[in-house]
Amino acid sequence: MSLLAAIPHDAPHIPVLLDEVIGALDPAPGKVIVDATLGAGGYTRALLAAGATVHAFDRDPDAIAAAREWGAGYDRLILHPRRFSEVGDALAEAGVGAIDGLVADIGVSSMQLDQQGRGFAFSSDGPLDMRMSQEGPSAADFCNEAGEEEIANVLYNYAEERQSRRIARAIVAARPLETTGQLANVVRRALGYKPGAPKDPATRSFQAIRIHVNDELGELEALLATAESLLNPGGRLAIVSFHSLEDRIVKQFFKDASGVASATSRYMPVAASAAPAVYSHISKAIRAGEVELNRNPRARSATLRFATRTDVPARPAVSRRRP
Repeated sequence: MSLLAAIPHDAPHIPVLLDEVIGALDPAPGKVIVDATLGAGGYTRALLAAGATVHAFDRDPDAIAAAREWGAGYDRLILHPRRFSEVGDALAEAGVGAIDGLVADIGVSSMQLDQQGRGFAFSSDGPLDMRMSQEGPSAADFCNEAGEEEIANVLYNYAEERQSRRIARAIVAARPLETTGQLANVVRRALGYKPGAPKDPATRSFQAIRIHVNDELGELEALLATAESLLNPGGRLAIVSFHSLEDRIVKQFFKDASGVASATSRYMPVAASAAPAVYSHISKAIRAGEVELNRNPRARSATLRFATRTDVPARPAVSRRRP
């Protein structure tokens, strides 16, 4: 029976691509699997039900607090209130040197989007926050303190916003900004938004600022490198992303790890590189089918990629800096 079909239709949270993710990870009793983005626990619950031991991570204290309640009966659930770039350190402290699988659902969770007070969405007015960990500099701090050029670079690099400089000037001129509604209106005015347009132009700016505030792409790259060093031969890595910037990083990572180099020209075949393959059985992009989309429209932008770890030693990690 489909795992998705077993979730009640009135459930407050539906994990995206659940059947595909669990199928990719192949959980079983005795296996140790990391859920790097616990959220509401959709993947973790399914992994536990399959008999696996799960180390679940989330930097959002609300997610950890909720899991302490619903997961109280599981002795195979170990909770870590930490960001996923710290998976390696946390597992080492727990005495775990290797794992059999790792899954991450990158980006903001539906729970965070639905909480007005978290400031991730502008569908209702709330404080301009956007911090997943609920600590450190907020979106308001960034908008009110960063220079115009830095704001423009964030909008362009993290949302491919072509009008980034115009929006950055408008944000600086409108300071101080304290609420999501204020920021959304500033962006709309800067771009000449007309109510009823198919897509609100503030969407891209909110995405870019959220990614910057939480260093989401840096966290993703750190996690990919960490997983490579932790996974046992035959272990599975599964990443679900929700926009092109994330998916591009994952796709390129698996391409580099596959031991295949790009062709030097479109008329030449792709040649094997000198580097041995760190991952094998690399999947193509997997997206939600019609049945899932009918139940959960938020799955429309989700993309899953997964692969199997080989016995080749992990490559040296390369650090990433914010733009």
